[in-house]
Amino acid sequence: MDFDLLVAGELNADVVVECGDVQPTFGQVEEIVEDATIVLGSSGAITACGAARLGARVAMAGVVGDDWLGDFVLDRLAERGVDTRYCLRRPGRRTGMTVVLGARGDRAMLTFPGEIGRLSAADVPAEALAAARHLHVSSYFLQYDLWAGLPALVKEFAGTTSVDPNWDPSRSFDHGLPALLPHLDYLLPNEQEAEHVARANGGPLTCGLVVKRGGDGATLNLPDGTALGVDAPAITPVDTTGAGDSFDAGFLATLLRGGTHAEALRVASACGALSTQGLGGTAAQPTLPEALELAGSLTVHDLQETQK
Repeated sequence: MDFDLLVAGELNADVVVECGDVQPTFGQVEEIVEDATIVLGSSGAITACGAARLGARVAMAGVVGDDWLGDFVLDRLAERGVDTRYCLRRPGRRTGMTVVLGARGDRAMLTFPGEIGRLSAADVPAEALAAARHLHVSSYFLQYDLWAGLPALVKEFAGTTSVDPNWDPSRSFDHGLPALLPHLDYLLPNEQEAEHVARANGGPLTCGLVVKRGGDGATLNLPDGTALGVDAPAITPVDTTGAGDSFDAGFLATLLRGGTHAEALRVASACGALSTQGLGGTAAQPTLPEALELAGSLTVHDLQETQK
């Protein structure tokens, strides 16, 4: 197959503003912040770039406008080795943008959707699906044009599948995701998202559940009863934007290299931590040797044994 990983996701740029101790104040009050930059954003693009950085063959399917920001997004993807042949440009439309306000390890995000949610299942060519070993869908709740056709697309896909739901701006955490879950191999939320999705689902998950817990590491629960946990490396973050997406990249790229679930958790935790050492989601993403070096210091725990 041509690609290890096909990411079907949103595409946008991020304006990352490091506020430090400054709190934005309305009323035309101007403040001076520590740093600001425009970088490649979006969960899908960051995951795609992270996996490519680790040596995976990656293609991206997404939608941008025909503006300069669309050029910026596609150029950054190509620079990172991500194949963009399945990305669409919509004439007369604008590319999405997120303003990320960072303050001492926390962040707030303001998103202009633009074309973020305009990728439909029909926009993902059959040749792209046939060429990929794994299909990853990012920011499920932002991709409203994908909701209706995704179940059929996932059922027909011959490889393995995963979804990172990210936050739901509507707060329902449904939009067809519970019906999709039995057909997925992995769901990759953070703790808050996992709680909301579980509540919307109304019962036990039938796919692998990988929960990202920030400084507390991550856990993996599989339908066969496997339950694993990994600690987070002790690293002081510069910017946490996209850390969960870099985690996804490490987890998926390791499995696609033939690694075990324990190895995938270690590499994912390392990738998430190392990605926080630069501004934006992709600036500090590690190479495979860098990720493996840090991953080697991490221990995976059997949570079933711990609970006995």
